[in-house]
Amino acid sequence: MKMIETWLRKHKVNYFSATHHPFILNIRHASIHSSSFKRWLGQDYLFVRNFVPFVASVLMKCAKESDNESDMEVILAGMASLHDEIAWFKKEAAKWDVQLTGITPHKTNQNYCRFLESLMQPDVDYAVAITAFWTIETVYQQSFAYCLEDDAKTPAELREACERWGSEGFAQYCNSLQEIAERSLSKVSDDVKAKAEVTFLRVLEEEVEFWNMSEGRTPSEQEVEFWNMSEGRTPSEQN
Repeated sequence: MKMIETWLRKHKVNYFSATHHPFILNIRHASIHSSSFKRWLGQDYLFVRNFVPFVASVLMKCAKESDNESDMEVILAGMASLHDEIAWFKKEAAKWDVQLTGITPHKTNQNYCRFLESLMQPDVDYAVAITAFWTIETVYQQSFAYCLEDDAKTPAELREACERWGSEGFAQYCNSLQEIAERSLSKVSDDVKAKAEVTFLRVLEEEVEFWNMSEGRTPSEQEVEFWNMSEGRTPSEQN
């Protein structure tokens, strides 16, 4: 079994927590508060702007360390798509009356971005960086794809957001990133593999915290709602 496949089985609870968070479940069940979505919209816009230099650093590591020409093409395509993503955030912000100019990054957002900056350092192995990149993109793909399933009640006004990351095209892109990460991990030492696994778990943790921030609720409230909704109970049924 490949390395990432092993991690996904070994850490399935962590992965599930990141991809089936109450924020996502509330979108799927049409019970999301507009304030939560607006908070996510503004903060994720800031995150994406900080995500760009991280992806650029992955591209640089790829150019130096990868022996497969297609790797650079996949990463470059992902980086180019971020231009459209930023434009999308601006369009959505206008639609939802979210002011992006002068918005203050939340502490959770700042912590996540500092973590990304640490992965941009020259001593961070390409296998570790590409693992982080794959994980970040895949959490969004899996999360928003869940909101597009046939039995989802996702509101019409949120479907465009879900389709941006939950589409089949984005899933294929994430699969390509996973193949790159798996190939890179197969060539590194056990020490680097261990660092990549820690990074994988750290990204999942940061993603959960980002969803928590978007919901604007305490960790204890998040835990209770997560288990209720993972059992299929909607917020109205929990009261």
